[in-house]
This record gives sequence, C-alpha cells and structure tokens, in this order.
Amino acid sequence: MDYGTGAIFGVPGHDQRDFEFASKYGLPIKRVVAASPELASEPIGAEAEGGDGVAVNSQFLDGLTTEQATADIIRRAEHAGWGKGTVAWRLRDWGVSRQRYWGTPIPIIHCDACGAVPVPKDQLPIVLPDDIDFKTPGNPLDRHPTWKHVDCPKCGGRAVRETDTLDTFVDSSWYFIRFASQPEDRPFDRAEAEKWLPVGQYIGGVEHAILHLLYARFWTRALQHLGRIGVAEPFTGLFTQGMVTHETYRAGDGSWLSPDEVRKDGDDWVHIESGHPVTSGRVEKMSKSKRNTIDPEPILAKYGADAVRWFMLSDSPPERDLEWSEGGIEGAARFVQRVWRLASASMTGSGEDDALRRKLHRTIAAVGEAIDGLQFNKAVAQLYELVTAIEKAPPSATRDEAVRTLIQLIAPMAPHLAEEAWAQLPGDGMIADAAWPGFDPALLVDDTVTLAVQVNGKLRDTLSAPRGLPKADAEALALASEKVRRQLAGASPRKVIVVPDRLVNIVA
Repeated sequence: MDYGTGAIFGVPGHDQRDFEFASKYGLPIKRVVAASPELASEPIGAEAEGGDGVAVNSQFLDGLTTEQATADIIRRAEHAGWGKGTVAWRLRDWGVSRQRYWGTPIPIIHCDACGAVPVPKDQLPIVLPDDIDFKTPGNPLDRHPTWKHVDCPKCGGRAVRETDTLDTFVDSSWYFIRFASQPEDRPFDRAEAEKWLPVGQYIGGVEHAILHLLYARFWTRALQHLGRIGVAEPFTGLFTQGMVTHETYRAGDGSWLSPDEVRKDGDDWVHIESGHPVTSGRVEKMSKSKRNTIDPEPILAKYGADAVRWFMLSDSPPERDLEWSEGGIEGAARFVQRVWRLASASMTGSGEDDALRRKLHRTIAAVGEAIDGLQFNKAVAQLYELVTAIEKAPPSATRDEAVRTLIQLIAPMAPHLAEEAWAQLPGDGMIADAAWPGFDPALLVDDTVTLAVQVNGKLRDTLSAPRGLPKADAEALALASEKVRRQLAGASPRKVIVVPDRLVNIVA
C-alpha cells in the first residue's frame, strides 16, 4: 500500500500469481491480451499468459497494442481529470560506508586545516593493519593507536585516516569489467573490456540481485559519463532465482526450533527432546535467525547429490521459491533408480519403433529449448515422460538409442548419475565430452491437431483433425459435432470464426 497509488488490481489471465488465486477460489479468468484480435474468445490455458500483445475484451482499448493501450488510458484519465500519468520512484541515497574492519578502506584523509583530502596515488592501496582488537564493540579501526594517524598529504600537518570501509556492493558494482580486463597499472583496459561487455546473462538471487543490478547500472553509467568505457548497460539479460523455504517452529518460550528438533504427532508438532507442544509458523526463506535451515550432509548421504539436485530443479520454476520437502527428494531418488535400471539393462534390441522415435526427438527439442530458457522444471517434466515411454516400449534398436540419448539429456541436471550410466553403455570417453544430441525437425510435426470448438465463447467439444485443414472443412467438421448441434438446436449460426489448427468459434 505504500507504493504508487496503493490501488490493487488483478489480472488472472496474465499474471501467474493472480491465476493461481483465481483458480483456487473459482473466480472468472478473463483474457484481456491476445496475440491477435481473432483469439479474443480463446480460453486461457493451464497457466497465465504473460507478454505483450493486443487488448481484447477491453471495450475502447480493443485492438490496441499493450503500449498503445497504456498510453490511451493515461490520456483519457488526464483529459477527464480523474488521474494523471506519473513515474513512481523508490530510489534513495546510497550509503557506501560501513563501520567495520573488514572491507575496502575509503582513501580519504581528514585534516583540520585542509578538510577531506584524497590519498595520493603513490600511497595506494591502503593496507589494513593486522594487529586488530575485536574484543570491544564498534569499529576497531577507529580505536587503533597508530594506523589511523598520518600526515596530511596537502599541508603535512597532523591528520587521521577515514576509518569507515566501503560497502562490498561498491566492489561488486564493477567486478565484471575487471574480469574482462586485468592490467597491472589501472583498473581495466577500455578496448579490451568492451570486446567482452556487456554481460550476456546475469543470474543472481532475488534479494541480492535487485540491489546489485541497480548499483552496477549506476557504476557503469558513471564510467561511461566519465569517458572511461563505452558501455551504458552492464548486462543484457537478468534472471533471478527464487529462495529455498521451509516451515518455521517455535517452542513455548518463543525460541526458534530447527526442523530436526521437532516431529509430527498426529496433527500437532512436538519438541522431540521434551515432548512439549510446538507452534508451527509460516513457510519462510531459510535463515539462521529462524533456524528453519536443513543440514544437507545427512540428506546427501542418504539420497545422493543428484537426487537432491533433481528435486530442486523439478519442483518449481527456478524464478519461484522452492519449499523444501523430503518427500519430494524421495520421489527424485526413485527416479534416479529408474534411470539407473534402464542404463544397466542389456542393449541388444533390433528393429525400429516409430512412436518412440518421435517421442525421443520431441523430447530432445523440448529439453534443449527449456534449458536455453532456464526453465529446468519443464526439462525435468519432459524427461519423466521419456523414461515412462522407454519403460513401456518393447526391445528395439530405437529403445537402445533412446536410453543412450536419455543419459545425455539428464547430464546437465544429474551429472554423477549420467557419467556412471554412460560408462555402462558401449562407447568411449566421458559424457561431459559427448556432443549434445540432435533432432529431426520433421519428427516434431503432428499429422493431426486438436480443434477446440466453442459456441458463444464456451468450449463445447474438442475434435481431432488433419493438420492444415482448410477453414471451410474445419467449419463443416465443427458444425457436424453432435454436441454443437445440440447447442444450436436447429438454428443457423450467425458467424463462424476459424483459427487454423486451433479453434472454431461459433456465434449462435
């Protein structure tokens, strides 16, 4: 409520959180953005549809692009006098100093006569003292008997060093430039750094990345403004992964308890050692202060690193929070065993399996696309389906090929399992050196499609049809549907809209 106007709005068709809320409570999910106006009546699928498009089902905004619709709303609000366009700023001054020993010294000397004087270049870098006393609270540099006392570089009089050190974000705001160029006599070489920058993909935790991105952009633009580098934006792509979360627990005295100190007794939680009742709290990000962290060593010892890794990648999109669940890890461990059994079985099949080959090539394409898009949970889902298909398929040369390819596809997500399984298969070398499998684009195309048939915007039937069916034939097929005929009750449709290979919408 303290941001912008404080107004709350929901768009369940186009925001995943709103979509899940509306689905849970049975609220209507209305499409207001579509790729084209013809898709206005097409229902929202299994998840929200993000991205820009054209406004639909939006009265006077219909047909406008997302950008045009935004501008038109602002124009109407200002013209009618009930609102105006504005930019909401949440920027604050950046306090870069820290009252602590650990950090980069701020190169300033304070002189009563000359004021704040920069440390001369020939006296850089400033080296922190080793004989530091941490027993007394506060900044130990401020209490050091000799280190902070120096002569003023300007007048030679008595002066003191700045004892605050820099926020570590100051260093991380330009480290990517230093990574690209490391000359000994200056921070970086402009020409060499510009060969590499900007960074193509930056990945970071959501809490850290927001500030880091902000400071890195400030720093890069300042360097550009000073003529030190010709790059304005440090990163062209940003991806922030979610947090790992867990339920919290509190004893009767209000102290936090760790998950390994409590157990479930029926519907209640109790303290294992004392047997006293425990209050379970919200699922929150793992933190030392609330003690809702999990020791990974026993879990790694019990299930293996690949099972833990597989669960974390499969449970939710990487940009969403992950709720820790040992039950989920058990499922991942069972999957690891299924893959191992497939790899350990003898591979002496002959003959071809066209259905399995089609499934294999579609999986290769889908997994590669998902990994490139950082959608690891979708890649995992595809691999689950492929394993099931292989298990159900009879022995054949195609099945042997599918097992071999499966091992290659899981390698980025379960590297230890993949390397061990690869060693069981015919061939030389390590899977880490093997080429990524290719796919035949012709095997990705379905010969048939499913047509959604709507009457007055409501889904009434789904029909199987040949891909590329002409509009007139698709219309005839839909009108021949018994379910559609019941809805029309002998009346002729006023209008029929056909979206090829996708939708027939009949307006009665």
